[in-house]
Amino acid sequence: MSAVDRITAAAMPAIRVAEDARAVPALPAATNGEKMDFYKGKLVFITGGSSGIGLALAKGVAANGGNVVILARTKEMLSTAEEEIKKAQKASGQKVFSIVADITQPEKLSTVLEKFVASSGIPDIVINSAGVAHPGKFTALDPGIFHWMMDVNYFGTVNVLKALLPQMQQRRSGTIVNISSIAGFIGVYGYSAYGASKYAVRGLSDVLRSELKPYGLKVSVVFPPDTDTPQLEYESQYKPFITKEVAGSAKLMSADAVAEDILKQVARGKYIVLPGSEGKLLFTAQNLLGRLLYPIMDMMINSAIAKIKFGQ
Repeated sequence: MSAVDRITAAAMPAIRVAEDARAVPALPAATNGEKMDFYKGKLVFITGGSSGIGLALAKGVAANGGNVVILARTKEMLSTAEEEIKKAQKASGQKVFSIVADITQPEKLSTVLEKFVASSGIPDIVINSAGVAHPGKFTALDPGIFHWMMDVNYFGTVNVLKALLPQMQQRRSGTIVNISSIAGFIGVYGYSAYGASKYAVRGLSDVLRSELKPYGLKVSVVFPPDTDTPQLEYESQYKPFITKEVAGSAKLMSADAVAEDILKQVARGKYIVLPGSEGKLLFTAQNLLGRLLYPIMDMMINSAIAKIKFGQ
């Protein structure tokens, strides 16, 4: 049984009570047409757009009539990604731009983005998808890993928004999408550096949602589950045994499936975006159980420790 199954089983009585007591009907599901209309003709800026979820989002936007700007550090990967995005385009008149830049260098980034805006306009939607992860026990992780996680995942998001938000705010329209993680609302064993950076992204998003609403800007914060990407392949080699045991048999989502879910929910104006069913269940369980979640997590970790002791 996976961690999701065990946590959900413990929370199920509370979930049923909450569902029975719910007085407000659920919003109708977004149709493909609704999603398509939302992105058609818009300029969508995506960091980390050369691979993984970022690239899948870029292709999804292109398939729904949008113009795409992808930003990453590697020119060769951007060129390959650009070709994939163009193949996904709905119409020949759509535009695809790529920007070579490092989001951890605020001054250089600001200069590059200022030039882009001057020539191509202010983005309608900004998606902060660039991110890195390196798991390991807290005591074993080099301090530099913590700074790296914060520099890319949190301050990278801050740097992009500092460069683009003032003009979007002045225009009084636009959408900000910040990619956090399930590790951004549940403390996952072995992810002290990554989790802290993703909790920070959630905190930033909560404040921006309030601050930007009076200016007509919408904010979404996304909590993707484990997704089949090159990033996950990288981090898997560093996961502690206990992390792998606690995760159990959790299902991987494809980057395309995650991106499609994100695009649909953002089009509906949702603030909390939870791709896939497992993320929704975990978020519901975490909010309903509160501090009662910790004994359940401890039980799963102790079970994994016992396997190490007995050589299982």
